[in-house]
Amino acid sequence: MSQPGLPEQGPHRPDPLGPPGALDQAAQQNLIQDVGRVLLRSMPPAWSEVTVEYRAVGAHSEISAQLLAPNGTPIPLAVPAESGELFARLRHGMHEPDRGTWISALYRLQRPSSYSVDFNGDYEPTWQHPPPAEAFAAELRTYPRAGVNIPGWLARNAGVPDATGTATRAPALRTAEVFDAVDEDGRPQVDRPEVAADELTGLVDYLDRAPIVLAARSYDTDQLDPASPASVPLTFHTDGQWIWPGAVGYYLRTHGVAPDAELVSHIRRAGFRVPEVDEHLRELAVSVITGEEHR
Repeated sequence: MSQPGLPEQGPHRPDPLGPPGALDQAAQQNLIQDVGRVLLRSMPPAWSEVTVEYRAVGAHSEISAQLLAPNGTPIPLAVPAESGELFARLRHGMHEPDRGTWISALYRLQRPSSYSVDFNGDYEPTWQHPPPAEAFAAELRTYPRAGVNIPGWLARNAGVPDATGTATRAPALRTAEVFDAVDEDGRPQVDRPEVAADELTGLVDYLDRAPIVLAARSYDTDQLDPASPASVPLTFHTDGQWIWPGAVGYYLRTHGVAPDAELVSHIRRAGFRVPEVDEHLRELAVSVITGEEHR
């Protein structure tokens, strides 16, 4: 869509915590214009055009921008964090039943204030940083699609059957992500409630003691302390209802990074006691992690 200019103000923004798909056309247009206003305020004195691409799947999101100088020279541009927040709210609010929501948006702003935006819900964008495997299944849990509307790349990464013309859902096992997102410089971002001091030991013990279903012999680099020796376990655990990387327990124990809030609630409800996990559930967890259809 294209528009000749940006009005000075728009109506009140909708609640970002509202249900998926809650934005009507007017509210969507207002958020699109808000993106332009935020970008205009951050522009240097001399510019001709700026292009911003926002990409997201599950809780993984990225944003990149390029400014075109008057002489035609492209220049990488750091955009305000607020623009990413607006894109996230727009993506959440534009969900359509059985169709999901868009995966990437390309926003072009031309001097002095004309703009256009294109949304892509079908094709996998070129990621700056590969999303974690669990982000794809999380996408389908949060923004469900009918099977015919699940593109092949998303189905494979999420571990669900490809399009068949019938309703398809994500695997029953839920998957926890280590971090919520990464910023444009690749730094992990987390926005979760802190773990209470009296629950820390119980949570770490549960996360570490749950059965390991996949493991590598090596260790990964600590993303919050890259200079330290590689010590992050490359493992996956399951308790029969959730799957999580061994890194979840590591970052909680080492840096106090809280796990997914819903996983914490689940562990709390279990009384911090790991249940028995039968072989079928372990095999199902492996199929979800590797993206293979479980039979």
